[in-house]
Amino acid sequence: QNVLRTLSRIGDRSTSDVVVRLRTQEGRDDWVYCHSVILIEKSKYFADRLSENWPTCQILDSRNCVEVYCQECDFDHHVTVLRLFYVSMDSSVTDMWNGVRNALGILRVAIELQCPQITATCVDYVEAVPWEEAEEEEILKTIPGLGSQAESILARLQPVNPIAIVKVFLSAIRFAMSSPPPTMNDLKTSAQEQLEYMLTEDDDAPILTADNEIKVEARECMKRLLTRFNSLVESLLCESKESVSNAEKLQPFQSYIADLLWACQILAKLEIMRELVSHWVEASEHILKVLQPVSLEAAMLEIKLKVIEVTAKVSEAIGYGTVILPTAKRLHMVKVWLPHVRALKPLMDSATNDVEDGPVLKMDGELWQSLESAFVSIILTLPSLDQAEILSDWLGNKDIRYPDLTEAFEVWCYRSKVANKRLAYLGGTHGMARML
Repeated sequence: QNVLRTLSRIGDRSTSDVVVRLRTQEGRDDWVYCHSVILIEKSKYFADRLSENWPTCQILDSRNCVEVYCQECDFDHHVTVLRLFYVSMDSSVTDMWNGVRNALGILRVAIELQCPQITATCVDYVEAVPWEEAEEEEILKTIPGLGSQAESILARLQPVNPIAIVKVFLSAIRFAMSSPPPTMNDLKTSAQEQLEYMLTEDDDAPILTADNEIKVEARECMKRLLTRFNSLVESLLCESKESVSNAEKLQPFQSYIADLLWACQILAKLEIMRELVSHWVEASEHILKVLQPVSLEAAMLEIKLKVIEVTAKVSEAIGYGTVILPTAKRLHMVKVWLPHVRALKPLMDSATNDVEDGPVLKMDGELWQSLESAFVSIILTLPSLDQAEILSDWLGNKDIRYPDLTEAFEVWCYRSKVANKRLAYLGGTHGMARML
């Protein structure tokens, strides 16, 4: 037998004693001349088929015949497995796998034909090489037939220990909020995107739930980012207006604004927006002084647009009660930003109508609408006398169309008209004054 095996080659009709007949439902029918000593050694399936226990014995071309029915998509993989019977598994056969998909096809056949050596070699290959997402899906369909051998492959797909997830998250958020140099912007953007993904609930649950440790670290990172941002704003205020009006000079400022806009998303998911909101309200006048020079340059308008996006997020948090601020701070937010957006909106509309600059400065109409709604909500939380002052200024302004405070005006009129009647239930206006 040893001599026979040494001289045997697959397809060698002169020495073969078995025909493996591969057949498909589509009518494909190929004969492969093989050797029983090799088939029995390499495959339990063929060992059983060629044993005396098998009830029938077919003869084809004066040889024992084993018919194997297979799917058309796996036909070539069956041929490959038969060829691998004649290859020493001790040698390098990685060039025969020809990628993950092909290896998985061979693995399916090896499992079906109960070929332990080929199965083990396939598993080693699949475990060691990179996968594409579609290949991962195919792997998950294939490995159930592997039993304990699947563990090494599954190790790459297993859920990670929660402690390890938190460790990665904390490292990523420290980096994302560390203001790295511009050469690392791509890496910073990737970190920001993945942090947001980790906290997002879509078709799958979030990777982690924000506990106190995560919130504390996120707050500390936010404080450090705001401190650096505040220092930059103060340094810009010390420079000449001509220098600051240069868009290139404001590139670091723009980078910080982009980071703060991203931070609004993360902090909202973590429900810890207060530090950012409070700082933005307090720094509002300084931020606007930095942007005070009137410039129609597209780059400068783009920076102002990003500032408005952050302002919209902050205003929404205040207006909808996500962050609770004292009356004075809410009033300050409206008085500082309302005139600015009122003047900026026509400039932005004019710029987006420009064919050359339009694509760069295009701003989603929903963002202007959400900012307007937030202003209305904040105004309606203010004392009626403050509301009256804001509404008087709005009604007398030439830019009355934006932001449209009609809803706030209507609510104020109704409240004013029924105020005496409502307060009568509390003992009249004088009784109400005594309570206050």
